Amino acid sequence: MIAMGIGRFAYTPILPLMQNALSFTDSLAGYLASSNYAGYLAGAVLAGVLPLKKHKTKYLRVSLIFSVITTFCMGLSSSYVLMLILRFLSGVASAFIFVLASTIVLDKLAAAGKTNWSGVFYSGVGVGIFFSTLFIPSLNSLFGWKGVWIGLAIVSTVLAIFVWLWLKDSPVEIRKMEKQLITVQVPPLKWLPWLMIAYGLEGLGYIVTGTFIVTIAENTSGFSLNSSLVWIVVGLGAIPSCIIWSTLAKKSGFVKSLIFSMMVQGAGIALPVFSSTQISLLISALLFGATFMGITTLATTLARQMSPANSSRLISYLTAIYAIGQMIGPTITGVLTSYTQSFNTSLIGAAGVVFIGAMLLISGIRFERNIETSLSK
Repeated sequence: MIAMGIGRFAYTPILPLMQNALSFTDSLAGYLASSNYAGYLAGAVLAGVLPLKKHKTKYLRVSLIFSVITTFCMGLSSSYVLMLILRFLSGVASAFIFVLASTIVLDKLAAAGKTNWSGVFYSGVGVGIFFSTLFIPSLNSLFGWKGVWIGLAIVSTVLAIFVWLWLKDSPVEIRKMEKQLITVQVPPLKWLPWLMIAYGLEGLGYIVTGTFIVTIAENTSGFSLNSSLVWIVVGLGAIPSCIIWSTLAKKSGFVKSLIFSMMVQGAGIALPVFSSTQISLLISALLFGATFMGITTLATTLARQMSPANSSRLISYLTAIYAIGQMIGPTITGVLTSYTQSFNTSLIGAAGVVFIGAMLLISGIRFERNIETSLSK
């Protein structure tokens, strides 16, 4: 909720408010978003190379402090250069929190034999998006866009107290029996490059909608509702999505569920191009919310199961390639939109990239089919 729902994604509904107040272009908005994702990339790489195994809780707490401070400071300045720096640092903190918290929680769930509960953990992103967006219209009307950032930082501070007190790492040993079970439930480690490439393409594609969907609603003449409602719908879709996709993966297989979720997301991304009505935009937001964190849940859980002993490093690698895609996406979109005066080209390109990523995963289905056959025997 703190690092992702607020620290990263609050920028999306606040962006139109900042653009109206500061009069910066879609290109500048794209650069500002890319700065955050560049920080996310740097943080993911650092989380993969630093020796974090013995001090996960300590690094997590420091990262929480940085996340809250950078959110707060966004409301203290109108300097574009300072905002670029703050969004970069916020991205670093978000990546550390994501990798560290994911590792702590997924390892403990695996030790308890409850890996399918990972969906509950990742639903925090949707909860953060939903509740933070509810505050935005009131905070903006009272204090302007700067007050929105400061108000959300105060909310983050309160939440951080609970994390500080309750989320602690403890060394756990994964039992041999569980390791043997895991090796026959997922593709072999040599299949990991396909997962990483597909996940990188997902990062490149999903972030176009993830950054600009509220701005798209704001610029759509047929959309008469408050544009922030679109982001609330994204949050509502995201809250149960991780649980739903985890449950589906347990029944149908992680690879098949991942392919299906990416295809659904691609359709949702492209929908506003073919229909720009209020209903279409809200359906697009719902499909996006229902898939983007579900895809993250499936990909990170699958990677962790492929190599349980190396979970922290694998999750950091996945997060890094995802961040590369995220960093490129908003910049290209901002430039294309400024040139064409429309988001349509970017949305079609983003949907196409996500579909390609889904197709790259098809080779993994045969491993799940082989498993089903062997189990039936």
